Amino acid sequence: MRTRVCRLYGPHDLRIEHEEVQDPSAGQVLLRIGAGGICGSDLHYYHDGGFGPIRLREPIILGHELSGTVEAVGPGVHGIAPGDKVAVNPSRPCGECRYCCNNLRQHCLSMRFYGSALRFPHEQGGFRDLMVVQAAQCERIGPTTSLAEAAVAEPLAVCLHALNQAGPLSGRRVLVCGAGPIGALMVAVSAYAGAAEIIATDLHEVPLAVASAMGATTVLNVAEAPQALDPYCTDKGCFDVAFECSAAAPALRTAIAAVRPQGTIVQVGVTGDLPLPVNLLVGKEIRLVGTHRFDAEFVQAVRLIDDHVIDVRPLITASFPLQDAQAAFARAADRSRAVKVQIQFADI
Repeated sequence: MRTRVCRLYGPHDLRIEHEEVQDPSAGQVLLRIGAGGICGSDLHYYHDGGFGPIRLREPIILGHELSGTVEAVGPGVHGIAPGDKVAVNPSRPCGECRYCCNNLRQHCLSMRFYGSALRFPHEQGGFRDLMVVQAAQCERIGPTTSLAEAAVAEPLAVCLHALNQAGPLSGRRVLVCGAGPIGALMVAVSAYAGAAEIIATDLHEVPLAVASAMGATTVLNVAEAPQALDPYCTDKGCFDVAFECSAAAPALRTAIAAVRPQGTIVQVGVTGDLPLPVNLLVGKEIRLVGTHRFDAEFVQAVRLIDDHVIDVRPLITASFPLQDAQAAFARAADRSRAVKVQIQFADI
């Protein structure tokens, strides 16, 4: 049995190839992938050959935002059957290191994560028609949820984990800096958590329109109006919580200025070193906290999508068939035209 795969050899060198697929072994299932979302990390690999110290050292199949339909199950698999639609958790913690044993599996010392060049050999990802995965990575969805929606479970889980770092949001004023895929989902998660006011900022109108559809009460184009947040920074700031999703130094500085004393900033966006106005951070007693991936939040994300509590459909602004992967990556990199771009592998 053969499958097409979307393999990256270096910056902008993306090739559609074919390879053999093995039958599922004990505890495994064979999936026919339906949809795969292009993540920011996929874009870094595609355009730059990696990010920070993580570099491509061999060809890699990208893709970790995945959903599919079960084709076959291996021995000992129960609760999942051929024909079931599932969202795929790309994380495979070891379950044995000190972090796994202390319920910090997102910090596993031997984490395997689809489509990642952190380790060598690289962890191959899911941009392919057929893929064997562990049954434990599969979370079933119902007939009224599309595979396109289910493929958003992974970034939604990231945002639910960030929410857990922020504390209760009910009745709070929330700022979301950067309305890309994660920012738009942070808007949706904040609305789900009961925030009274959610203001989203970005440099482009398309992501701001998506943020509005996801629940933002106000959107601000800070490219067209750089001073738009100034009124919110008076009297030491007014936001209880800010989710900084852009990883841009000016956005983080603005968040520090706009959050009230003893407020919280959750740094969701990832970048290298950034300068910080430490005097403001200290003087306002702001809690600046990081957030990394997810753990149990993946199942929660699938259930929120499958139960139609959070509607992720406005996020998906384009979908391309696998043979047009180059065009999909080009669209995903254009923030003026796209938010979440998916590669479609099957009828979804």
